[in-house]
Amino acid sequence: MNLHRPIYALLAGLSLVLLPAARAADGISPGQILIGQTLTLQGGKNDYGAAVQAGVQTAIEQVNRNGGVGGRKLILKVLDDDNKPTQAEANARQLVTQDKVFLLFGPIEGGPSTAVMKAAVDLKVPLFGPMAGSPTLREPHQPLVFPVRAEHKEEFRALMKHAKSLGMTRVAFVRSDSDTGQQHLANVQRLAKDIGIDSVTDLPFKSDISDAQIAAMTQQIGTSGAQVVFNHGGAGMYEKLIRQARSVGSKAMFFGVNSGSSQLAAHLGGLAHGMVFSQVMPSPWERKTALTRAYQDAFSKEKPGQPFSYGSLEGYLTTRALIEALKRAGPNPTRESFVAGMRNAELDVEGMKIAYKDNAHTGLSLVDLALVTREGRFRH
Repeated sequence: MNLHRPIYALLAGLSLVLLPAARAADGISPGQILIGQTLTLQGGKNDYGAAVQAGVQTAIEQVNRNGGVGGRKLILKVLDDDNKPTQAEANARQLVTQDKVFLLFGPIEGGPSTAVMKAAVDLKVPLFGPMAGSPTLREPHQPLVFPVRAEHKEEFRALMKHAKSLGMTRVAFVRSDSDTGQQHLANVQRLAKDIGIDSVTDLPFKSDISDAQIAAMTQQIGTSGAQVVFNHGGAGMYEKLIRQARSVGSKAMFFGVNSGSSQLAAHLGGLAHGMVFSQVMPSPWERKTALTRAYQDAFSKEKPGQPFSYGSLEGYLTTRALIEALKRAGPNPTRESFVAGMRNAELDVEGMKIAYKDNAHTGLSLVDLALVTREGRFRH
């Protein structure tokens, strides 16, 4: 993309999806840019949400200490959605209509992220960096939604290919009992057919799943002959399922997606040994990439004593990407100029290439696998 191309030329091809210019400068003042985030913190009980928040705060503190974005400090207004889509949507609408934020940023988990997207599209406000793998964030194409991390579909593909390489051909899938969960299931079934394995068991769950229902799910895994089980979220529920399965002697292997993987492995302790997780970030504990070196240095300075994790690394990277995107909006940013600056753009954050085409906001394509060692570490 030609960064010197006049902004009016970019705007000429922009679809009329944004608010009128009279409201386009919400959240912008001479000294700051106000960004709105609804995040699953659950009053401090959600470890993954807290880790993401720590990474986001690290990147914001870092950029503000160095003069902000175009001389404006980045200010983040955060509301807790309690992992409830209805609350996430209400939060998003409040942030836009009452708090007058410039754009929406960084929800986690598929349900809340999809709900925030609904509000963003309805209110014609950009949503940058939803930290979730929901297919709804990319299909159908959403011109106002800019994911950074890879989607769950690519994680499912990597996990099932790995299972097949180990000689396992019967998989069970744990997913939310929701429209998004149904879409994940359809993707898993299509991928399983392409890879040549059997998707034998569908294990939907509600957020209020009981211990008795988890026990029944464990029995279903056993009777189906599933050799490997993997999930698409719900780390707290998944921990209970794994504990229950191991208590009754289940021999099935348990794999997992990236969301909350650090926290899940820590909670499981020895039960996590041998688990394989798909990851959409490089190892946060190693210094093999420019990104992880920058993250470790900044995080150690801003959050001394707090452990590195995939969640805080993703929060840090996603915020760094937001900063790069804001720079493309020009010296007097509007929502129109933000979206125009992201047309056919490739953001570079410490060597990580984040791509947005006119009809495909791919973000990153990185998906890696990590094995939990006997010591509880993740080995890529």
